[in-house]
Amino acid sequence: MTFQFTPIALAAALAAAFPVSSAVAAANPVPEAAAVVVTAARQAQAPADVLADINVISAEDIANSGAVSVADLLQQQRGIEIARNGGAGSNTSVFIRGSNSVQNVVLVDGVRVGSSTTGGASWATLPLDQIDHIEIVYGPLSSMYGADAVGGVIQIFTKKQKGAVRSVVSAGIGSYGTREMNGGVSGSVNKELSFSMKAAHQEAEGFSVTRPGAGPYSYNADKDGYKLDSFSASANYEFSKQAEVGAQFMTSRLNAQFDAGPSYDDRNVQNQEMISVFGKMRVNDIWNTQLQLSQSRDQTYTDASYGKSQIDTRQDFITLQNQFQFGKDSAQLIAERREENVITTTKAINGKRRTDSLAGSYLWKQDAHLASAAVRYDRSSVYGNNTTGNLAYGYRFAEGLRLNASYGTSFRAPTFNELYYPGYGISTNRPEKSKNAEIGAVYQKGDLELSAAYFRNRATDLLVTAKVCPVDPVTNKYGCAYNVNQATISGLTLSGAMKFGQLGIKASADFQDPKDDTTGLQLARRAKRHGTLSADWSEGNWKAGVETVFSGRRYDDVANKNALGGYSLLNLYTSVQLNKDTRVLARWNNALNKDYETAKNYTTTGSSLFVGVQYAY
Repeated sequence: MTFQFTPIALAAALAAAFPVSSAVAAANPVPEAAAVVVTAARQAQAPADVLADINVISAEDIANSGAVSVADLLQQQRGIEIARNGGAGSNTSVFIRGSNSVQNVVLVDGVRVGSSTTGGASWATLPLDQIDHIEIVYGPLSSMYGADAVGGVIQIFTKKQKGAVRSVVSAGIGSYGTREMNGGVSGSVNKELSFSMKAAHQEAEGFSVTRPGAGPYSYNADKDGYKLDSFSASANYEFSKQAEVGAQFMTSRLNAQFDAGPSYDDRNVQNQEMISVFGKMRVNDIWNTQLQLSQSRDQTYTDASYGKSQIDTRQDFITLQNQFQFGKDSAQLIAERREENVITTTKAINGKRRTDSLAGSYLWKQDAHLASAAVRYDRSSVYGNNTTGNLAYGYRFAEGLRLNASYGTSFRAPTFNELYYPGYGISTNRPEKSKNAEIGAVYQKGDLELSAAYFRNRATDLLVTAKVCPVDPVTNKYGCAYNVNQATISGLTLSGAMKFGQLGIKASADFQDPKDDTTGLQLARRAKRHGTLSADWSEGNWKAGVETVFSGRRYDDVANKNALGGYSLLNLYTSVQLNKDTRVLARWNNALNKDYETAKNYTTTGSSLFVGVQYAY
C-alpha cells in the first residue's frame, strides 16, 4: 500500500520559547476530553471503567502549562522523565515508568508516528500548537498496539470542533528571541459536515546547546535556534447516525541548529507528516465497524561538519476494527497491516518490512466487578512471530474506590539501525520481551482524586551497544547492537488532585528502581525519584498558578560514571480573560534560573518569560 499525500506575575515562561497557542484551547473550549478515553482499549470508555493507569492532559492543562513543546508538557506529568540535547528544537527522549524512549508507542489521532531507523517518536517535530488533548496509558499495551508498547502509549489528539464556525488567532513573544503566531478556523457547515484547519509558526534564537565540557568536536559557543512550522486539517461527513467518513492530516517542518564542532553551522531539517482516511458504520444493534487507511512519514536531512545525509522513513497502515456490544460488555476484533519503508542517501540501510496482526479483546462489567482480556498475534516479515496478552481485574469496594490488578506481556522490535546499519547492526537481532505485573487503587469522589500504582516490569533480550562486538567482531569492527541484557523496573506512583473552592492542588511522586540486571547498575538517564506539585487560583476572569518539578540523581551512561545531579524547577503563570473574545497569558518558567542537565554537557533553558494574546471570534 502506498500513499503520496502552549495575580502572581505578568510573566510567561517558555522553557525556551512560547505557549500562546496553548492559550487558544482555553479560550476556545471543546467538550471535556476526560469525559471518555479511547487509548487504553482502542474504544470509548468512561475513565471510571478503565483498568489501566491513565492520565489525561486536557486542553485547559495545555493552555496553563506554558510548555514550549510536547516534551516540556510531558515533563510535568507523573511517571514521565525527559532527556534532551539542548532546547526545545533538540533531539529528545521520553521515558515512561523508566522504560526506554524506543519502548513506547506514540499516536497522533490513532496513527503511529516515529522513525523506523532510530526507533521512537521525533518529539521536537510534534507541534504543541496543533494539540487539543493527550492521553497517556502506563504499562504494556502490545496486546492492543503491537511492537514497542512496553512502557506505555501516548496518544495526541489534534484540535477539532463541532458547532458554530469559530476562528482563533494568537501571537506572543518571549525570552531567547521567541516568537509565535498561529491561527485556525473550525466548526460545522451543517448537520452533516464539520471541519478544522490550523496553522502555526514558532521560532527562537535559542542558546548554545553544548557546554565547554562537551569537548572540541562538539562544543560551539554560537546560538542554536530553531523554526517550527505546522499545519493540520480534518473533515468529517455524517451520512446518518449509523455511518460517517472522515479524513485528517498534520504536517510539520523543523529547522533546528545543533553543535558538532566550533566552526560550522550544523543543523537538522525534519519533516513529520500524518494522513488518514476512515469510514465508520453501525451495522446493527450490536456491531460497529471501522476501516482506516493511514500513513506517517519521518524525514530528516542533516547538514553537519562531518557530512550531509538524508533519512526517510514511511509507515503505511490498513486497520479494520470491529466492536460488538453485549449489554454492558463489549468485544473487539482487529486486523491490521503495517508496512515500513526506509530510504537513505547512503543506501546502507534501505529496506522494508511488513507486519500482519490479529487482535481480540473483551471488556466485562458486572455490578462491582470489572475485567478485561486481550490477545494479539503479530507476524513480521523480518523478526518473526510474537504473541502478547493482557489480563486485568478491578473491584469497586465502595463509592469512588476501586482496586485493580493486571498482568501483561509486550515486546519491542529491533530498529532498522539495530538490524542493518553498517558496522553496527546485526541482522539476527531478536525483539526485546517484557512481562509486567501491577496492582493499584483509584479513589474519586467530588473534587478529590487519588491514585496509587505499584508495578514490576521485567525485560529480557534487551538490545545494547557494545564497543567490542561479541557476535561478529570482523564485520563490526567498531562495536554493535546485540541481545544480551536483562532489566527490572519496579516502582510506586502516587498522585492526587483536590479543589478547595477557587484553589486547585495537584501532586505526584514516583519511586522507582530502574536496574540493569546484567550489571546491577542504574539504567541511564532515569532517576529513582521524581515528582510534581502545582496549585492554581481563579478569581473572576483571572487565573494564576505555580508549578514545580523535582528529579533525583541520574547517570548519563550505562557504566554509571557520568552523574547528572538532581534538580527542581519552579514555573509561574497568570492569565486574564479581557472579554469574551480576548485572553492574555503570561508565563515565567524556571523562575529560579536553575542550572541543570538532562544530558551530560548539554545546556537546558534558564529563566525565561513569555507573554501572549489570543483573539477568538
